Amino acid sequence: MSAPTSTHPADTFISPPTPALSVGPIVLATPDRAVDLHLRVTAPQSGTDLPVILLSHGQGHSNHLSSLNGYAPLVHHWAAHGFVVIQPTHLSSRTLTLDPETPGAPLYWRSRVEDMTRILDRLDEIETAVPQLAGRLNHDKIAVAGHSMGGHTASLLLGARLTDDGQEVRLAEPRIKAGVLLASPGRGGDALTEEIAANYPFFLTTDFSSMTTPTLVVAGDQDTSAHMTVNGPSWHADPYHLAPGPKSLLTLFGGEHGLGGISGYDVAETTDENPERVSAVQRLTWAYLRSELHPGDAAWQLACEELAAGNPPIGQVESKPAP
Repeated sequence: MSAPTSTHPADTFISPPTPALSVGPIVLATPDRAVDLHLRVTAPQSGTDLPVILLSHGQGHSNHLSSLNGYAPLVHHWAAHGFVVIQPTHLSSRTLTLDPETPGAPLYWRSRVEDMTRILDRLDEIETAVPQLAGRLNHDKIAVAGHSMGGHTASLLLGARLTDDGQEVRLAEPRIKAGVLLASPGRGGDALTEEIAANYPFFLTTDFSSMTTPTLVVAGDQDTSAHMTVNGPSWHADPYHLAPGPKSLLTLFGGEHGLGGISGYDVAETTDENPERVSAVQRLTWAYLRSELHPGDAAWQLACEELAAGNPPIGQVESKPAP
C-alpha cells in the first residue's frame, strides 16, 4: 500500500479515496455461541498487503446501527483509504432479539471480546468467503476500534483488565498492534452512577494500567454520559490518563457521545450532528492507525499539524510516550 501523496490543500496527508466493496453478512458457524457470528467486510477494490481494522459497535438507541450495518461514515472512509474493515454483530445487538435470560445478557462484555478473537483466528476463512480479498490481507497489521460499549470491548483487547466474580480477567490480544477508543468508558469505582454500579458490576473494576498497546483515545468535551458516570466528560479520557504510553488523546471541542455522527449517516440518536467533526474523526483515526501500522509514515504527524492549524481548531491532540 503506497504512502499518501496528495498535495490538495484540504488533503495534505491523505491520498484520494478509491472505490471499495462491501460484503455481508458473512456467517461464521459458531456452535458455542447463542447464534452464529455475522460479519460485514468492507475493503478497497484494489491493493495488496492491506491492514485490517476490527470495528466493535456500541449500543445506542437505533435497531441496526449496533450491528454489522452501522458506522458507515468511518467504515467507508477507512476502506476508501486502504484498510479492510471487519464488523461483527455482537450478541448485544438489538437486531438479534435474544432471550434476556441468555448467559451474558444484556451487554455480553466477554462474548464481544471473544467475537474479535474468533475473527482473527478465522481470517483465512473470511478471505475465502470474499474471493476478491484472497491473498490481499496483511495478517500482521491488525488494529481494533470501538465506540462506546465497543470501546470497552476494544480496551480489553488492547490490555485493560477487570475482575469478574473475584477473578482477574485478562483478554489482551497480542495480534492487535494498535487501537482507537471512541467515546469509550472510563474507570470504575466511584466514577460510576449508582445504577450502573449495581446493574453492571463488571464496569466497577476496570483497570487501564496494563493497557500497553498503542492507542488513540477520542473524547468529546461535552460528552457527559450522565447515565453512566458522575465524572462528566473527563471520564472518557481515563483510558489515556490511566494507561501507560504510548497513547494519544484527541479531544473534540463541542463533541458529545456521537462525536458528530460517526454511527451512521443522518441518524436521529446523534445529539451533536456536525459533518466537520465527523471528518476530523475520520481523518485523524485513519492517520493514527496508518502511522502506527506503518512505522515511519508521516500521516499522523501531518494530521495533527493540520488540526492545530484550524481556525478555529475543532479539537486538540496530546500524546505521551512509552515509559
